[in-house]
Amino acid sequence: MTRLGVRARRTVEERFAVEVVPEIEVLLRVAQTLTRHRADAEDLVQDTLVRAFRSIDGFDGRHPRAWLLTILRNTNSNRHRRRRPDLLDDPDQEIVSPGGMEDTPEGLVVGSMFDAAVEDGLRRLSVDFRRTIELVDIAGLSYAETAALLDVPVGTVMSRLHRARTRMREHLAAADLTERRP
Repeated sequence: MTRLGVRARRTVEERFAVEVVPEIEVLLRVAQTLTRHRADAEDLVQDTLVRAFRSIDGFDGRHPRAWLLTILRNTNSNRHRRRRPDLLDDPDQEIVSPGGMEDTPEGLVVGSMFDAAVEDGLRRLSVDFRRTIELVDIAGLSYAETAALLDVPVGTVMSRLHRARTRMREHLAAADLTERRP
C-alpha cells in the first residue's frame, strides 16, 4: 500500500474512532429495543458498524448519531426482509425486570405486581406507541433521534409519546398501582 493509502486509511480509522465509537452504547440500547434479544442486538450493531466503517468516507461528519441510527434502522429492515418468521418464538415469554427492587416482602409483591402491570400495559399499546415509548423512555433517545430511527417527524414522536404515556398511566391507575388523576 502506498504512503497516501496508509495515510487515508489512518484517517478513516481515526474518524471512525472519533465519530462512531462513542455512539456504540446508544446503538446497542436501540438495537435491543428492536430485536428483544441481546445476541441479536449485538449482531445488528456489529453489522451497523461494518457498514458505517465502509461508508464513513461519504459521511459529512455532522450528526453521527442520527447517521448511525439510520444505518441501524436500514440494516434491521434488510434483515427482516431476508429472514423467515420465527415461528418458534414464545409470544408469552416473560420480560425479565431489572434488579433494584426492595428485598422486603411488601416491596417484592408490589414490585412484581407493578412489573406485570407495566408489561401488560406495554403489550396493549399499538406497535407505534410501544416502539416510541421504548426508544425514548427506555433506551433514552432524544425525540430527534427517535424520529430519525422511526422515519417520522419529531411532532409525530411527541404525539405518540404523549398518547402512549397517557394510556400507560390509565392502565396503571386501573390496576390501582398509581394515583388517579382528577
